[in-house]
Amino acid sequence: QVQLVESGGGLVQAGGSLRLSCAASGRIISINYMGWYRQAPGKQRELVATITNSGSTNYADSVKGRFTVSRDNAKNTVYLQMNSLKPEDTAVYYCNADILAYNLRNSAYWGQGTQVTVSS
Repeated sequence: QVQLVESGGGLVQAGGSLRLSCAASGRIISINYMGWYRQAPGKQRELVATITNSGSTNYADSVKGRFTVSRDNAKNTVYLQMNSLKPEDTAVYYCNADILAYNLRNSAYWGQGTQVTVSS
């Protein structure tokens, strides 16, 4: 069974920084893309940033220049460094990964979510 476990959320003042981590574990053969999504109260879940296994990245316009996504393939872990945080970044952040497991099936997996709250 494959699991994604996130950590690093919390409360921070506007202008501050946080670093999220997400580790994948279980019977994994390979991981294609990994990324982060977020969902604010009353809003739909939206893409924040993704990174492929070769290191290509993609960002939402709202976080470009402030957030950086990276991954450690040896540890099956993806990170999200969030700088210059704004109150509108407040949301539950979810890790997402496309994983080939030992059942030889590619599936999208989600973490349980971690709360990020930015105070003004």
